[in-house]
Amino acid sequence: MIRHTVVFRLKHPAASAAELNFLKAASDLARIPGVERFECLRQVSAKNPFTFGLSMEFADAAVYQQYSDHPDHVGFVQERWLPEVAEFMEIDYIAHEPAAAP
Repeated sequence: MIRHTVVFRLKHPAASAAELNFLKAASDLARIPGVERFECLRQVSAKNPFTFGLSMEFADAAVYQQYSDHPDHVGFVQERWLPEVAEFMEIDYIAHEPAAAP
C-alpha cells in the first residue's frame, strides 16, 4: 500500500468561491480508478504555512502510477494545480515495520 499525501497553500483568498471551487475539483480526483481512502483536509497546525491537505491510498506502485498518468489527474495538475497552488509539499509513504529487538 502507498499513501500519497500533499499539503498545500492556495493563491486564492480564504473561504472564497475560487478556493471552494478548487477544493471541489481536487475532491473529484477520488473518482479516478484505484484511489482509495481519499480525504481532503484542512491543516490546523501553526507550525507550517500550509492550509489544506489531500491524502489517498493505492494498492501498490503500479496502481499509483496509473493514477499519476490518468488523463483526469494530468489535466487537474496542468489546469488547476499549477496555476492555483502557491506552495506545496508532497510525501508518499509505505508502511514501515520496525525490526524486532534481539
